[in-house]
Amino acid sequence: MFLTRLLSSIVLVIIALVTLLQGSYLLAAILLFISLAAYSELCKACQIHTGGKPVNPLEAVGAIGILVYYGIVVFTYSQVAQMLAVLFTMIAFMFVYVFTFPKYQAAQIMSAFFCFVYGPVMFSFVYQTRELEHGVYLVWMIFISSWICDTCAYLTGILIGKHKMTPKLSPKKSIEGAIGGAVGSALAGGLYGYFIVERVVPEQKITWIFAVIGAAGAAISQIGDLAASAIKRNHSIKDYGHLIPGHGGIMDRFDSVIFTAPMIYGLALLLIK
Repeated sequence: MFLTRLLSSIVLVIIALVTLLQGSYLLAAILLFISLAAYSELCKACQIHTGGKPVNPLEAVGAIGILVYYGIVVFTYSQVAQMLAVLFTMIAFMFVYVFTFPKYQAAQIMSAFFCFVYGPVMFSFVYQTRELEHGVYLVWMIFISSWICDTCAYLTGILIGKHKMTPKLSPKKSIEGAIGGAVGSALAGGLYGYFIVERVVPEQKITWIFAVIGAAGAAISQIGDLAASAIKRNHSIKDYGHLIPGHGGIMDRFDSVIFTAPMIYGLALLLIK
């Protein structure tokens, strides 16, 4: 299991390096695939899709909405159009609800829309961050703040963790670990900014900005991790899927990135001129 997980991690890192450095249509295509896979996993977890049956109208609406949304993100760069795509997808879900009534319950409609926004829409901010000015440097903060946080939180929790953060949801996670994860990500972000990005953006003091972004991204990434775990516990599943050997599904591996991506995007717009 460890070897499988290690090899999968190496492959994921290589894919991330290639796609994030290249950006553009390659990154968009990879994120579209990830988003469709994440939507499928969430639909199964939330019991919108039932095993052995073909894709139902709710899943079809979500998949079409994802394709339209990503087309708008990649080809129009209009945030108003993106918002309209999300709203019209919600209307399309309600259309199915009304004209197939009483086939679906209101909870299923709300779950389907949640699955559309939670995975695909939030994943799109990886692409949108990459497309910003200096985005080739900024986009790495999404992964630095989430993955460094995981490692530092784990190590800090083992060494000094005493106070449980969410004892019923994740008994092994501690408050000390959460703080250690945020501090570690802030330090990693600051070092990355100082040694690499300061030279590219000399007109701003990037080091402290990247430290702030790292800490904020780390804090929100932990919420993302816990939220994904809570959904699994609510629905009594161990993993969202089996797409990534040794890791589970897309949602199992990228649960923290989902929350970190829009946070980094927003902070980049606010703090970097």
